[in-house]
Amino acid sequence: MKINYSLKIGWLYPQLMSTYGDKGNVMVLQKRCEWRGIKVEILPIDQSTSDKELQSIDLLFGGGAQDREQEIVMENLRSKKKIIQDLIEEDVPALFVCGAPQLMGKYYETAEGRRIEGLGIFDMHTKHPGPKDDRLIGNLVAQGYSSSEEQGDESRSSRLRSNNIIVGFENHGGRTFLGKNAKAFAKVLKGFGNNGIDLTEGVIYKNAIGCYLHGPLLPKNPIIADYLIQKALEVKYKKKIHLATLDDSLEEKAKSAIAQRLGIRV
Repeated sequence: MKINYSLKIGWLYPQLMSTYGDKGNVMVLQKRCEWRGIKVEILPIDQSTSDKELQSIDLLFGGGAQDREQEIVMENLRSKKKIIQDLIEEDVPALFVCGAPQLMGKYYETAEGRRIEGLGIFDMHTKHPGPKDDRLIGNLVAQGYSSSEEQGDESRSSRLRSNNIIVGFENHGGRTFLGKNAKAFAKVLKGFGNNGIDLTEGVIYKNAIGCYLHGPLLPKNPIIADYLIQKALEVKYKKKIHLATLDDSLEEKAKSAIAQRLGIRV
């Protein structure tokens, strides 16, 4: 009997946290599902979202925002802390970009010195050094890591391969530093990454990814989109899922062109 798969994607505060074309990430997730016959529902998550609605999502996405918007979001997000923590601990996949992972860390300190307490899902903190310090801006090329539990799986979309090249555009004033219990999402080959010092980019915990890569991220890196989709289906339907292969030749050429322009051969 054929199962008609479906996913509900929760989009955190789309009116306040969509600074850098973050809608493109949601569109990629939606289209790559629909091209495979997977039904998709997009649920905007904001002040009016009930606990029951939030608990029903299969994949969570959060985008970027300026400091003021992040403070507004955090005031409401704290009331959703336990549900979001439970979803992540239950292996529900998530992608948090720029401002969103900062809120998922322990705290974010603004350029004016105000500390915004985060949800503490990621063992990391972020500080903005101040208005006199340069923002970290430009194209970034990184080498993705894979977790040990995924290294034995040969499916292209089921893991983020350790030799996979990731490209994107970063634009952030905050410097993020990982704690001892945090694992970096990728190693910086060209660009700044989390802080411009330790060559780390982003963070990964269970099936949740945080990173600074805009552009948006997923059109340039479809393997990450498929990773999130596949994990969401596996968690929801409690069985191994193999996604139908899509033609990503144009995306791969675009990614290669960006990497090579920055001196990285892929």
